[in-house]
Amino acid sequence: MTRTPAAVTDRFAAARTVADAVLFEGYLLYPYRASARKNQVRWQFGVLAPRPFSEADGSERWSARTECIVDPGPAPALAVRVRCLQVERRTVEAVAGPGFVETDALDVDGTPVVPWDEAVECTIDLAPVPLLPPAAAAHDEEFRFPPGEAVEMVRSDDGTVVGRVVRRREGVDGRVRMSATWADGPGALVKVTVAVENTSEWPSPTRTTERRVAREDALLRSAVAVHTMLAVDDGAFVSLLDPPPDATDAVAGCGNEGTFPVLIASEVMLSSPIILYDHPAVAPESPGDLYDATEIDEILALRVLTLTDDEKAEARATDPRAAAIVDRCDTMPPEVWQRLHGAVRTLEPAGAAPEPVSTVPWWDPGADSSVDPGTDSVIISGVEVARGSAVRLRPSRRADAHDLFLAGLTATVAGVFRDVDGNVHVAVTVDSDPATDALAWQGRYLYFYPDEVEPLGDRDVLP
Repeated sequence: MTRTPAAVTDRFAAARTVADAVLFEGYLLYPYRASARKNQVRWQFGVLAPRPFSEADGSERWSARTECIVDPGPAPALAVRVRCLQVERRTVEAVAGPGFVETDALDVDGTPVVPWDEAVECTIDLAPVPLLPPAAAAHDEEFRFPPGEAVEMVRSDDGTVVGRVVRRREGVDGRVRMSATWADGPGALVKVTVAVENTSEWPSPTRTTERRVAREDALLRSAVAVHTMLAVDDGAFVSLLDPPPDATDAVAGCGNEGTFPVLIASEVMLSSPIILYDHPAVAPESPGDLYDATEIDEILALRVLTLTDDEKAEARATDPRAAAIVDRCDTMPPEVWQRLHGAVRTLEPAGAAPEPVSTVPWWDPGADSSVDPGTDSVIISGVEVARGSAVRLRPSRRADAHDLFLAGLTATVAGVFRDVDGNVHVAVTVDSDPATDALAWQGRYLYFYPDEVEPLGDRDVLP
């Protein structure tokens, strides 16, 4: 591991809040107790296990690869930071004669002490590497997260030792490989590749039952929640979600495995094992981590208030981070609850309200003969598209992850709709979807912007 240069620290500060949310996503889930069913199988994102275990078991990766595009200036340089968690197993032992014996729980004057897997934050920094010429930019760096053990005596209120807590970490070995090549397509774009590998040793199991048990042990030799941050000087990253026309070939030539890069800023990119959009941000209303970024803060906070005193005590005993959540929710002031209840953000700059042009209710097509999705059309690439048109789906940056799975599929237009703001939407049914007839009968369609569909020729007029 290298020492973090001050310039690199400053550059990556813009990504830190979102990167921290990625780092601890799913670390523990409501109801934040070690005994909760949801917390029995943990470490779900960005796990890089030892290669022998990964190849024998197949449940986890041993490497992750990030590929992205840089539009270089005269003297571009790339800095790389890899962050992850190292699992630390906490066991509880009770006094037994002259020694100690491991136990599932220890009651200390009414306060529970329970086993749990904690985590230590780890960072690997690669010093900035010139990107030109690309062939000279290759750089490999090995890293090691050392093993460790710490013992904490547990005493009752009268000072008597009643047990101890033992925290153990196994060593984790790995390698970061960075390289660069000229990207596909026109222009002088550079494709950057950063691969993170777990090179830790692991005895290959021979039976299926051993593999099932082994994951818990393999996690101790794994890097967890691995994500990569990249920063470029004298250059800019190209969005892989919404590339400019002259970079589409370059972006198409990128292959990301186990992670996907998105823009934090033009010169900073975050490659995360969790699907994000460009320029992600944590909502300013959020008062602190809840370790489940797909949930709504208000709902989770209200659920915490429903826990009994005994359940809260177990949550506090489970993990210091869980204790902080319980304490924060118990003492949250009214103004914070009010912020959590909702916020309105305009999608476009506010302007003067337009003059009303019609008294016809926009929600009632039957009252306005000028609007009819069944007969309205829109011109796309010089072709009239209307009900019955054959199109190919090309979801863009506005599409969600579900729509992206439909990229390249053919569809039939069911209607052309206009919303209250005047935006045009093309409603379609996917030709290869076996549920198309049932969905169409219910009036349920998929909606795309006109620039997200490609006309495939003259339309067939449907009755």
